[in-house]
Amino acid sequence: MADRLRVACVQINSSGSKADNLERMEGLVARAAATGADLVLLPEKWNGFGSHEILQEVAEPLEGGETVAAMSRWAQSHGITLVGGSIAERREGRDKLSNTCVVFDADGDVVAVYRKIHMFDVEVGGHVYRESESEEPGEGPVACEVEGWGLGLTVCYDLRFPELYRILAVEGAELVTVPAAFTLYTGKDHWELLLRARAVENQCYVAAANQWGVHAEGKASYGRSMIVDPWGVVVAQAPDEDAVVSAELERAHLERVRRALPSLANRQPAAYTWPAEV
Repeated sequence: MADRLRVACVQINSSGSKADNLERMEGLVARAAATGADLVLLPEKWNGFGSHEILQEVAEPLEGGETVAAMSRWAQSHGITLVGGSIAERREGRDKLSNTCVVFDADGDVVAVYRKIHMFDVEVGGHVYRESESEEPGEGPVACEVEGWGLGLTVCYDLRFPELYRILAVEGAELVTVPAAFTLYTGKDHWELLLRARAVENQCYVAAANQWGVHAEGKASYGRSMIVDPWGVVVAQAPDEDAVVSAELERAHLERVRRALPSLANRQPAAYTWPAEV
């Protein structure tokens, strides 16, 4: 069991061109691996971001998909665990796409697949977002083990649903990843606040790789990709550009926090009965 884990987050301003995004991301992953990272996290919908039409154009199946093949190759060539952000996945027999995060081990093999549960259907900052028009929600939480660490998987809007993070913590997550395209409007007030809250509540590390800058239709992402420790301290944060940030995670620090303030151990599950109307 590894006592330390070096994590790198990649930040990008993705275009609507899959070829362009793949080329740029290949260089950014190489930069991330060069930091000595054991695990590299990519942002949400990094291989093509924009309108419904763009998502339909860049969507692909996991089996035989160009983006999945590229991520597998990068993981193997750099000898890293790659948490592949998310991509628009086309699934046979389904009308809508899935917003899917695929995790690869250092051999390039798929070790976990998570499909975003919560659809971003909101009106904020003068823009309308309706993910459910193009996508369908995933079936449930996904946790796995990578590099000897418990890993919980989430995507972007999931960050606003603390019950998902608590389930992942109870299932053994020591690190939760958040690939995102968090909006500029909400990000300036809520991004760091929510990431630190999820880390403190669940006494785990949180790594968040965000899109940044202006995209199609004038929509903008906040950036400021970051890594937060179990005490809620921001240990790495990206500038407003295509970037890589990294930090070393220490299991001893996580265990000290959990011993000193044992809120996870002091849970009372039998008392948490959901109201009938929920």
